[in-house]
Amino acid sequence: MPARTRYHSAMKRIASLFLLACMLLLPLSAPERAEAASSSEYAVVPSREVWFYESRDEDSRLFLLPYTYYVRVASYGEPFCAVEYLVDDAPYRKIYGYCLLADLQPVDFVPERPYLRRELTFTYSLPGESAIGGGSFDHVRQTFVYYGHRYEGAQLYFYVLSGGTFDFVAADEELTYELNTDYIKPSPEETGSAAGTGMSALEIVAVCLVCLAAVAIAVFVVRGKRAPQQQEEQADF
Repeated sequence: MPARTRYHSAMKRIASLFLLACMLLLPLSAPERAEAASSSEYAVVPSREVWFYESRDEDSRLFLLPYTYYVRVASYGEPFCAVEYLVDDAPYRKIYGYCLLADLQPVDFVPERPYLRRELTFTYSLPGESAIGGGSFDHVRQTFVYYGHRYEGAQLYFYVLSGGTFDFVAADEELTYELNTDYIKPSPEETGSAAGTGMSALEIVAVCLVCLAAVAIAVFVVRGKRAPQQQEEQADF
């Protein structure tokens, strides 16, 4: 094979490898969540002091929303925005109300677990125990859907749903539940150290420059090998 043909063939192989390396690196520069662009309708409850209001009036406070869970924003406004909480999926029921926009933290993704779904069962003792019989009806058990809580003085109340009716029931202690963390974005240091998070644009540029330098070195090597061959060909004439 002539030296010029070998040279062009080597250059084509090097250029192909360089383009392939760039194509493999570029997708790594976008480690954002896939669901991030799908919706901006949800807002997280970022503190334990976010109220759900019955109307656009701070005197209409109903209950404190579950911390780290979400409301679905129906329409934005100042200072109140219209929101929805929970879903129409028996025994749960969606409720409509308002939150202070400043108390919420809008997110740019659809959360996997937007609402706290909890049912609570209370047992009530009826006044006066039966003097006769087995006492089968001295206690009543009732199940409620939990929405949130509030305090009136020192007494804790849960805002609940049962039998199609919303109301408050007295409780002894606040409900414990698993918290969401999906709205917390990792720091740049954590992102860079996490496996599979990809490379930054600066890192990709650096790698591409290294590849380009490798191509340049290869070019010089090929040219260096080409010169003696030309001299040998000239000596044959």
